Amino acid sequence: MNLDSRRSNQTRPLRLVAVLFLATALPWLTGCVVVAAGAVGAGAVAYVRGELASSVEADLEATYAAAQRALAKLEFAKIDQRKSGLDALLVHRTALDKRVVIQLKKVTDRLTKIEIRVGVVGDQELSLTLLDKIRTELK
Repeated sequence: MNLDSRRSNQTRPLRLVAVLFLATALPWLTGCVVVAAGAVGAGAVAYVRGELASSVEADLEATYAAAQRALAKLEFAKIDQRKSGLDALLVHRTALDKRVVIQLKKVTDRLTKIEIRVGVVGDQELSLTLLDKIRTELK
């Protein structure tokens, strides 16, 4: 066995550890973080690069009304609200002037996708609070 093949055999475990570390750390380093993973459909919640995404088992109209009620109860200032038959947009501001954008997209007649972004870089805690308030208003 020559010197080069011995070095190759010694560095192989180190390479494997480095690859495994990078594979697990990369999502955290790029801002990609999954908060909770449930079923693939309604109920799954993901927080990726400052945006929370989830789905609810309700039609677009009911989800839009629930989001309006949730934002009103939180006393956020309304900036813009628009709705079509396929999607909706709600833009509000908090008392600390954080911009809150909620996008709703019709997936099926009984499933709506919700995307929430707070500020430029996101606010995971406030986004989860908003999602919880919307889900409460749907009940």
